[in-house]
Parts: sequence; C-alpha cells; structure tokens
Amino acid sequence: MSETAGAGERLNVLVAEAGLGPLGREQGLRFEDYLSLILRWDARMNLTAIRDEGGILSRHFVESIACARALPAGIGTLLDFGSGAGLPGIPIAICRPEIAVTLAESQGKKAAFLQEAVRVLGLSAKVHGQRAETIGTFFDCVALRAVERMERAIQAAAQLVGPEGWLALMATGGSVAQQQAAAGPAFRWAAPVQLPGSEERQLALGRRISS
Repeated sequence: MSETAGAGERLNVLVAEAGLGPLGREQGLRFEDYLSLILRWDARMNLTAIRDEGGILSRHFVESIACARALPAGIGTLLDFGSGAGLPGIPIAICRPEIAVTLAESQGKKAAFLQEAVRVLGLSAKVHGQRAETIGTFFDCVALRAVERMERAIQAAAQLVGPEGWLALMATGGSVAQQQAAAGPAFRWAAPVQLPGSEERQLALGRRISS
C-alpha cells in the first residue's frame, strides 16, 4: 500500500472545510501520487520548506486548489512562474485540465522533479527548465507563489501576460498592494480572495487592460 494511501480522502475533508467543492476520485488519486513524490524527493533535496504530510495537504495543496477554482473561465494557457515543487501549477493542471499549464523552473534538480511529476501523474503540462523570462511567448494567465525576489519576478511575469490576460499573485495580505504596484499600471485588480488555512494569505487577480 502507498505510504500516502488515504491522503486523497483527508485532502477532500480539508477541501470541504475550506468551503470548496469536492475533488473527483481521479483527482484525489493524483494528489496522493503527487504527495508521495514530494515526500520522496524532499528526503534528498530541499524541495519545499513544509515537509510533513499534514502541512503539505493543508497549506500547499488546499491553497493551490483554491487558486485553481478561483481562476476565471476562458483561460487556455497558464505559466507557473518559478514553479519550485509545482505549486500552484500542478494542482491547477489536476483541477483544471482544460488549461495548458507550463511549469517554469530554472533550478535543475527542481526542474527534474517537475518532469518526473508530470510523467507519473500523467499530466499534459510542460516543463520549461530555464528562467521564465526566456520562454518567448505570452500566456492567458501567469501565476506566482512564494517566488524569490517577488516584486522583481512580478515585473518580469507581467511582461508574459497576453492581451486581456490575467496575473495571479498568491501572497500575504500585507504585501498585496505593493506587489500589485510592481505589476505596473496595465492591470486592473479585483478584490483579493482570502485563501484557506490562514488569515494572512490572499490571491490577487489582475487583468491586463486592453490598450
């Protein structure tokens, strides 16, 4: 039996407590496999600061699922800028299979993990194993979560958002206004969405204004 057997059910309980709709059976199994991969790879590399199963489920997964559910309809392509362990990009790919997700991660070991996760989970997501700025294309949505030098990253990410596309920032409430300002004047922002599990964590969605 998998070391994470039953994690899908526990995740569904947390999702319900957060007021989100339930995961399908296939989605739950994919999250179990994803959790198992994170725990296995974390044993030999610094993949994520949160390393216990409960913390990964309640913080990383539920927060990313909330982001996936909050993204507007009509998004066809999404870039997870500085994907790290695949958050929020892999949960978005699991929960919103109609979105073509690209995971951008310049650190070689983390990019290798993402390649393995995409293969094991059977996702159609792509991995860009270089800096996101080098990708040379535009996206309907660019998402950022816990990226180093966040404001500088936001400035770069904003340049990759296509016409009338979206910028999705997952951040602590006290930094949202500063991060919105870093994106520049080309975005119109909706009221931030409270993310489950913390009174401080918010999702800010900004849409590029048509010129």
